[in-house]
Amino acid sequence: MDDKLKILLCEDDENLGMLLREYLQAKGYATELCADGEIGYKAFTKAKFDICVLDVMMPKKDGFTLAKEIRNSNQDVPIIFLTAKTLKEDILEGFKIGADDYITKPFSMEELVFRIEAIIRRTKGKKNKESTVYHIGQFTFDTQKQLLCFGDEQRKLTTKENELLALLCSHANEILQRDFALKTIWIDDNYFNARSMDVYITKLRKHLKDDPQIEIINIHGKGYKLITPDEE
Repeated sequence: MDDKLKILLCEDDENLGMLLREYLQAKGYATELCADGEIGYKAFTKAKFDICVLDVMMPKKDGFTLAKEIRNSNQDVPIIFLTAKTLKEDILEGFKIGADDYITKPFSMEELVFRIEAIIRRTKGKKNKESTVYHIGQFTFDTQKQLLCFGDEQRKLTTKENELLALLCSHANEILQRDFALKTIWIDDNYFNARSMDVYITKLRKHLKDDPQIEIINIHGKGYKLITPDEE
């Protein structure tokens, strides 16, 4: 039985794509290389991948569009963007779609493998944990199923939303230190990851807005606090 982790690699630069594929395969990853977003999406629908590495600027269908389509069918598969762009707006757009990481070109292949391995360790570890259910006011939050329930309504959370809300719940009515959350979920507390976390905090606030007793507040210079009624 082939138990190699499988990577969907979408890169329109033929030379770079082949180099990356060969390097990843040498590291033990089964890697499928696609030259544009349309081919990439067809490949994604036909096979099960453990992680997707997507170039942003591709012909026919760019990486952002491809990532949105992937997210519509699979909320959990990790996504890393590769791009020559360094504009903050583009990087934030990637995180809003649900990216797990973002690497700007040029980069070393060793760095890419390090980031892939870090994400895989985190996601595999999450799946192996025992189920934890939190009661947040009128919400029930199942971390294993990644479900946030309000009455009969169920919302499936993305991996990042799930991890961040679980951290907030484990520190309910206490300060969740910003740098601790960044290093726990994003590995690195750099500027772009910090902005990404702000995006996910905003998403969680929207998910929890139906219960006026629940609030996620900013603690200036420190982090965030999930305000929730204590369980009886």
